[in-house]
Amino acid sequence: MSWKVHAVIIATVTTAIIVFSLLIASRGLMISIPLDTPRTLALWYLRTTYTPWNRNFSAMAPEGVTAIVWDYRGLDTVFETCVLYFAIIASVAIMRDIVIKPGSIQQRELGLSIIAKTATRLIVPLIVVTACAIALHGHLTPGGGFQGGATAAVVTLLILIVFSYIFTVERGITKNKMLVLRSVGLLGIGLVSLAALIVALIYNVPKVYILQNQPKPIAPIGLPYRIGPSLVSGTLIMFNIFETLAVVAGFTLLYLLLSYPEEEVRRYMVEEMRAGETHG
Repeated sequence: MSWKVHAVIIATVTTAIIVFSLLIASRGLMISIPLDTPRTLALWYLRTTYTPWNRNFSAMAPEGVTAIVWDYRGLDTVFETCVLYFAIIASVAIMRDIVIKPGSIQQRELGLSIIAKTATRLIVPLIVVTACAIALHGHLTPGGGFQGGATAAVVTLLILIVFSYIFTVERGITKNKMLVLRSVGLLGIGLVSLAALIVALIYNVPKVYILQNQPKPIAPIGLPYRIGPSLVSGTLIMFNIFETLAVVAGFTLLYLLLSYPEEEVRRYMVEEMRAGETHG
């Protein structure tokens, strides 16, 4: 597309955003943001996310978004995680027989400048620490497993761009390892989802829910919300940890597939076409 087409698209989108914002601000759409009074459902969430005096109606997490994601609507989140996993599996299936060996690529100066590499070495530890803080404090402050995993995956993206695909693979970040890590994360989510059920079977409790976190009036099983002085919010911190593993492995896997050298992928595709013609 020419620059004139791009200019028209940018101008149209910008104008639409400005007009829509003005309409909302002036209540031209009969919408008040923020709402004059919170909805009943919102008030219920706000009043029950952290109520130590009534664990039967509480997620025991001061962070309302995490409580909603993994407690109130935990089953939806599990399905969303599975959708992402299936999308990654489909990508892996398409590229399943392509094996890129470092020795198969002509040796040359790889990656960006020494300045970029030095800056990346300094930044990577900070990203890892930030990702861990986002994931491990997701039940206390804004964050969570998906956000922490997505942040940690930036490390692999930086290494791939700044140091090269070969450097990344030689350091042990490979497709097979990421598949294993992704499977560990999903298996952990599954086990945590059934944790209350397992406890109920051990103690012969007749009523329990899948994905149950804290006790309910007719299902008295609940996971500890504290470990010593630390608030862990029952299943929520475990969900965040395993979701972090699943997300960082999934995104890293996609980055690796997208970083395959074009000449190697093209060569594989040509060989596949010839093989198909031979068998045909």
